[in-house]
Amino acid sequence: MIYDFCVIGGGIVGLATAMRLLEVYPGCSLVLMEKELSLAQHQTGHNSGVIHAGVYYAPGSFKAKLCARGAELTKSFCTEHSIPYEVCGKLVVASNKDSLARLGSLEERAKQNGLATERLDALELRRREPNVAGEGALFVKSSGIVDYGVVSNSMANVIIQSGGQILLGQTVVSIEEHGNHVNIASEGSSLSAKKLVVCAGLQSDRLATLAGLKLDCQIVPFRGEYYRLSSHLDYSVKHLIYPVPEVGLPFLGIHITRMINGGVTVGPNAVLGLSREGYSKFSFNARDFLEYSSYPGFWKLIGKNISSGIAEMRNALFKKSYLEQCQKYYPSLKLEDLEPYEAGIRAQAVTRSGEFVDDFLFVQTERMLHVCNAPSPAATSAIPIGQIIVDKLTKNC
Repeated sequence: MIYDFCVIGGGIVGLATAMRLLEVYPGCSLVLMEKELSLAQHQTGHNSGVIHAGVYYAPGSFKAKLCARGAELTKSFCTEHSIPYEVCGKLVVASNKDSLARLGSLEERAKQNGLATERLDALELRRREPNVAGEGALFVKSSGIVDYGVVSNSMANVIIQSGGQILLGQTVVSIEEHGNHVNIASEGSSLSAKKLVVCAGLQSDRLATLAGLKLDCQIVPFRGEYYRLSSHLDYSVKHLIYPVPEVGLPFLGIHITRMINGGVTVGPNAVLGLSREGYSKFSFNARDFLEYSSYPGFWKLIGKNISSGIAEMRNALFKKSYLEQCQKYYPSLKLEDLEPYEAGIRAQAVTRSGEFVDDFLFVQTERMLHVCNAPSPAATSAIPIGQIIVDKLTKNC
């Protein structure tokens, strides 16, 4: 049997794509392959759970366009499928005069992206969030929180109910594109499909190479470490609390996140990962390390960001240093308030010239489409990313 469509990757982007294909082509034969034994085990299941509004992203970029639309579609999907979520709003807090100056640029970008925001002075910030201090803040009303693992499982149910198949434990070892189909082999089995979509996250560059594509970028893993605040601080903030991000970096800084269950986390930092899928603090994978350390773009990236890299490493190694970052806008936090919490790993594409790939990246052939860069806000943007992929994949069908 040759399937109409095969999707590799059981994170939220792959699931949203499969769901969209079955919506556009009802009755088609579709199979989704995931190498883990359950869905949403990597970036989808290890993030802050934020429904981003789209305030940070360059106007006209995929991220800007798809994030804003994705936020609304995510909320609609949650409502339709009785998934708990909350629109609590985000406060981007300027902790000093320098970041206050950058806040104006962020406000202008939000305006260009069509987002409603409100500028708060220090007194109004403290009135709304008594535990938070700063020179001022930008309030983004439409930001929210959700459990993307729950969203993913609901998408999987939609796929199965629509006639799709989901195969778990399928590590892909071969991809061969032919004139009218693509052959995909996993450890112990093989199948064929007329069209293939690869949404492999941390393994996206490897599967693209396996399929014969030549990329001008490579995935470099960045480990994001979180702490959970002690339970007596549950509900201690009403909103999401973010710092003003550093210029030129794709990371949003250590932030305070309300979780949908009422708990509060702080994080993540962004330290170089020694393993693409190693979530414990000192995880090391020789293949992963050797692969990116032999990549010229990696060393160029390090050279351009040495000071921020050292600062992130210090925050990772010393809990007190991490706490100091949090105290810039939550000054009453104490060391004993920070309790262990699971880390995440960001799949960040880096070019050969040592630049971060700053937008979602799609690479397409006649019968394949590979998602080669989809870090945050991909979870928020997953439903419209799926729509874009289906439009690109099937425009000649």
